[in-house]
Amino acid sequence: MIGIDIGGANLKVVDDAGVHIHYCPLWQGAPLAELLEQYAGPAAVVMSGELADCFASKIEGIRWIVGAVQGVIPGAAFYGTDAAFHTRPVPALAAANWLASADYLREEYADAVLLDVGSTTADIIPLNCFENLKGLTDTRRLQKQYLVYTGMLRTNVATLLSSVTLDGTVTPVSTEYFAASADAHLVLGHIAPEDYTSPAPDNGEKTAEAALRRLARVVCADLEEIGREGALEIARQFWETQRTLIARAVERALIQSGAGRVITAGIGSDLFSRELGGVTLEGEIGEVSDALPAYAVREVALRRADGN
Repeated sequence: MIGIDIGGANLKVVDDAGVHIHYCPLWQGAPLAELLEQYAGPAAVVMSGELADCFASKIEGIRWIVGAVQGVIPGAAFYGTDAAFHTRPVPALAAANWLASADYLREEYADAVLLDVGSTTADIIPLNCFENLKGLTDTRRLQKQYLVYTGMLRTNVATLLSSVTLDGTVTPVSTEYFAASADAHLVLGHIAPEDYTSPAPDNGEKTAEAALRRLARVVCADLEEIGREGALEIARQFWETQRTLIARAVERALIQSGAGRVITAGIGSDLFSRELGGVTLEGEIGEVSDALPAYAVREVALRRADGN
């Protein structure tokens, strides 16, 4: 059995050999089926890539993804927001990857809120509320602050910052896509260059120096104009805003659910476990926590096959 999580930007596969993550931007016509050809065996699948803007609607995206997967793995089953597996494209398949994670973890970690911070988004999931989580769309999750649309790599810095303070002067930012969250986290030491797996906004190098140049552009400057310290200050202010946004959503979920602790997963797992006093799932289940929905849907499918 293999587990597959198909996002708009990344394809994540978990099999007996471990975790495999492929950059797979669906809106750019990424070869999903071709990437899946190297994997064999029955498959359990979750998705969120149906929201990619290359599709006119979510159901169109669902149909395309189901067709692409089943063209390579005919017996693949797809987990939906109804917590059931399906073999045909139905609306419930839209953005069910987070629920698969909850389904897998809800018994062992019933006293916890799961924070899964990936490249693009942060999922905040109170694991003791599973029945109430069923059927939630991404729109409803945004409204309930269970989905915070910011991540470690792909967030446009200007979506969280309307201005920055440089040398005591409030400075409005450009809303162009000059710098990404990956640039801020790279120069702050939160990620390593090899973790910067998405393309840079300028398709340039993924070094600290290049990231600082991109951050300077956020205020329409060259790096020489504001200096390294100025560019670092933009990164710090972005991080503080991002951290606060996610931390508030987690605190809200803790209070409303009565949960007593936080567990973290995803590329931001270590960073946010330190910031929020949580425990990383990597310490509990290993590297598969970086591709939690893919691992989780695989485990849920195996449990059900065993009758558990």
